[in-house]
Amino acid sequence: MAKILIVEDDEDIGDILSRELSKEGHEIHRAYSGTEGRIMLKTDPDLILMDLMLPGMTGEELISHVTDNTPVIAVSAKSSTDDKLTLFEKGCVDYITKPFEIRELKARVKVALSNSAKKKNTPVLTAGDIEMDTESRIVSVCSCAVRFTRTEYAILKILISNKGRVVSKSQILDLIEQDTPDCIDESSLKVHISNIRKKIKSAGGTDCIEAVWGIGFKIAS
Repeated sequence: MAKILIVEDDEDIGDILSRELSKEGHEIHRAYSGTEGRIMLKTDPDLILMDLMLPGMTGEELISHVTDNTPVIAVSAKSSTDDKLTLFEKGCVDYITKPFEIRELKARVKVALSNSAKKKNTPVLTAGDIEMDTESRIVSVCSCAVRFTRTEYAILKILISNKGRVVSKSQILDLIEQDTPDCIDESSLKVHISNIRKKIKSAGGTDCIEAVWGIGFKIAS
């Protein structure tokens, strides 16, 4: 089944979630703070269930470090419409208010995993003039193939997978190892981004990569 990360500082609630989702055959990983949750992102979960009022890093802060390929369901006592809208804007796919009915939570988990599986099975990613075939690893700009290095490809894939959202520098550095063994830091990341932009422009494409000061980068949808 799926690998689910539960980020919840209330042990009783976390135990309930863990026990009930384990019954469905899922592999469960636990984190008891936002800071620990960020470290556990490296386990590459298929779904994240997280509280918002967490010790250390808050749930809202943690969401900014989660790739768009991983669905996040917020499980929180916060219940206002503004709270929910803010979380949806940050990338949550669903929001469950405490106290919750376990049957409803299981149903929402099932839907989120199903939608995520459909999304991951799509081999072609697009953003503006760029088309990336993740099976052949061929990238086209304005219908012309453009050659990118392994590191450039990995960075571009992360940005396109999260198109329309700001991806933090630290998140890119954490995720890049999925497509390349190359090690980079924030300084070299800027150089790679610059090279990607130049290649897109040279192929006749629009410069769709935006630097968000002090945070990271975003590619337009």
